[in-house]
Amino acid sequence: MRTITIKPAAITHNVAEVKKRAPTAKVLAMVKANAYGHGVAAVLPALKQAKPQADGIGVATLIEALEARQLGWDKTIGLIEGAFTADEWQLAIEHDISCVIHHEPQLTWALENTPPTTSATSVVWLKYNTGMNRLGFNDQTLIPAAKRLHEAGYQLVLTTHFANADDCAHPLNAIQIQRFNDMLQTLKETVSSDVKGSLCNSAGIVNFPEHHHDWVRPGIMLYGSTPVIDKSARDLDLQPAMEFSAQIIALQTVNAGDGIGYGSRWTAMQDTKTALVSIGYGDGYPRVVSDNAYVSVIDAINHQSYPCAVVGRVAMDMIVIDVSTVPESVALDSKVILWGDAPHVDEVAAHAETISYELLCRLSARPNRTIAKS
Repeated sequence: MRTITIKPAAITHNVAEVKKRAPTAKVLAMVKANAYGHGVAAVLPALKQAKPQADGIGVATLIEALEARQLGWDKTIGLIEGAFTADEWQLAIEHDISCVIHHEPQLTWALENTPPTTSATSVVWLKYNTGMNRLGFNDQTLIPAAKRLHEAGYQLVLTTHFANADDCAHPLNAIQIQRFNDMLQTLKETVSSDVKGSLCNSAGIVNFPEHHHDWVRPGIMLYGSTPVIDKSARDLDLQPAMEFSAQIIALQTVNAGDGIGYGSRWTAMQDTKTALVSIGYGDGYPRVVSDNAYVSVIDAINHQSYPCAVVGRVAMDMIVIDVSTVPESVALDSKVILWGDAPHVDEVAAHAETISYELLCRLSARPNRTIAKS
């Protein structure tokens, strides 16, 4: 059976780690893309159970925001790309959703249709382009926009997004930080002293602790993956919130000189005991993993975990692993961990020359999903 097991306790632990690193900031927990593939319905209760709790959640689309409301999330929801139409802006007001405003049409909708001052929509996250060059007002347009919003009764949170926060030494980081801090100070002096700031994503939380400001926006670190290039998840005391597993469905010995799988990419150098595992790229396991990729096989008798190399090309529904060194007690139906504690999803992503975000978000609907009890 193909199984994705979500571990709420890991998420609550990771929220606590965010709070340790940013003790004076509020936490806007990113649950976009179905909570990075973990499932919003599974993640929201964990965010509420964390001690201390997350202060709000961030989503990318209005549909995601409305889903969170339907699931009972009654705290702040930040729509991080803002409303896409005037009708979406109206729906945001109706459902008490706070929006990013990053360009002129959104500014116009906000000024033409102002929410009650008690509404969460009266708090707008004003996006400043400090160097990412995707969304946001520039130096010339941001201050006039901020003044117009403030005069219309809105409360402002200045926000931006790092382009290279995962690499602490990248020179653009210092430039973006300086631009953001200067603009925040200018807004406090010329618009309102109550303007808040939100600069740091997961990587910024780790790498730039002196610049957390009023809100931090953790994403991948909530789910137990590292957001930075020089520290592992274990280094950061983050726990993986997902275990992706399958089962052995067949065992065979491949003779020396014989190849395995499509393209016969892997050839046995000696007679090799192999196992077929019921998983493939149709489930979300990457087709392009290197020859260094491995899985962990769990012996049902002694409960030991054994690393086993993935051999041959990953197919849509199956992979083959080398079980030459595991005990004879490893048999049909033995559990195989694709990622979890070991290998970590960050390792699998490295073997596929991608990032954990992509692997987690592109899991298919085929695996059975469960929630761990503890």
